[in-house]
Amino acid sequence: MLLCLVHGYDMFGSQEIVYMAFSALGLSEKLVRATQDQGYETPSPIQAQAIPAVLSGKDVMAAAQTGTGKTAGFTLPLLQRLSETQRNGKGVRALILTPTRELAAQVGESVALYGRYMNMSSTVVFGGVKINPQMMKLRGGVDVLVATPGRLMDLYQQNAVRFDALEVLVLDEADRMLDMGFIRDIRKILALLPAKRQNLLFSATFSGEIRTLAAGLLNDPVQVEVATRNTTADNVQQTVHPVDPSRKSALLSQLVSTNDWQQVLVFTRTKHGANRLTQKLEKDGITAAAIHGNKSQGARTRALANFKQGEVRVLVATDIAARGLDIKQLPQVVNFELPNVPEDYVHRIGRTGRAGESGHALSLVSADEGKLLAGIERLIKKQLPKEVVAGFEPTGEIIAKPKSNPGQNRGRGRGGNGGGNGRPAGAQSRGRGGNSQGNGRSSGGQGRGGQARRQD
Repeated sequence: MLLCLVHGYDMFGSQEIVYMAFSALGLSEKLVRATQDQGYETPSPIQAQAIPAVLSGKDVMAAAQTGTGKTAGFTLPLLQRLSETQRNGKGVRALILTPTRELAAQVGESVALYGRYMNMSSTVVFGGVKINPQMMKLRGGVDVLVATPGRLMDLYQQNAVRFDALEVLVLDEADRMLDMGFIRDIRKILALLPAKRQNLLFSATFSGEIRTLAAGLLNDPVQVEVATRNTTADNVQQTVHPVDPSRKSALLSQLVSTNDWQQVLVFTRTKHGANRLTQKLEKDGITAAAIHGNKSQGARTRALANFKQGEVRVLVATDIAARGLDIKQLPQVVNFELPNVPEDYVHRIGRTGRAGESGHALSLVSADEGKLLAGIERLIKKQLPKEVVAGFEPTGEIIAKPKSNPGQNRGRGRGGNGGGNGRPAGAQSRGRGGNSQGNGRSSGGQGRGGQARRQD
């Protein structure tokens, strides 16, 4: 076996890190060949640390910037461990939970690609599509199941899935799962699983909430963290364009046209805003599509596929797409509106500059978004450069003063559907027909009795 070591230093320039070929991490030849098929020869820092930890059989708590290869960091060693034993019975051997449909589909694709040379069965289940075909796929058992929490509970209640043979549980994007209000579902699922299992928790951050969850889930975990919390990748150029709210759409159209951008991901705060912007771009002769929680799963899948294939130049998305979109060499991400929660900015712009590629993140910021900008700059610990585009000079100045309570918006359900009023989720749910479940999820679409229950 060829052993290839590359020495380097971490982002602080102090601790030596050793990078090695995938073949040196204890992975089988079949898995190494699968990584080579995808064009990968050397593991990323998160992979180099997480893969041996997972292979050891220990519980793992891992955090890294978005776009650094966390999915392969648990998928490869998971497949390796499952290959070493035989499936017994018709249950699920490994369960991977994700917060959104798009992320579930992405992870499911990775499992299939990396396991292509192995005799391993896998399937993906999420809401928004018919449940009967999913039940049929699960009837004979499956080695790896990728699922969103709500649909998984539906399948369990219909006796379509068994967990008695479960060996490994993975919580992917665990911080997002908590933000979207899935903690109750997660607790219900945990109660159904065998006590003896390996637990893997992967997240973009190690927030206080994540550490609390980990304390009740993980047993003496190996902790892996390869970057400071809530930081943006150095290879992503970030720019703020001050502009009046009424001229944002015109500025975006000009930027796309004059720069001849062929693939741009644009984020809005609301579903209706995404629809309006898409219509405006189409009127300007720019092919565009929207993806958000009100769209059917079929429409979301088609929009994403057309965007990846270059048939659509601009994909307008709410934060439902901030995680789970993995588009190679995506050159531009635009914040049409700043997110209400600063952490969402990090995840949004993490859609570009993936796997070491360069990227550009632009934010169209109006004077009334000064507090939001200040919160973002405080989180990432840097001031973003401001460039006024000629012909779009703003009438008001951005005054970047932070809110007195930066955490007051954390209760908002963040599936890309929040209205941005900053009220606690419980207060938001009251008085809204169909969403008054009292479960702490916002009416923005994440409540089990409301819209997000149908979205996962």
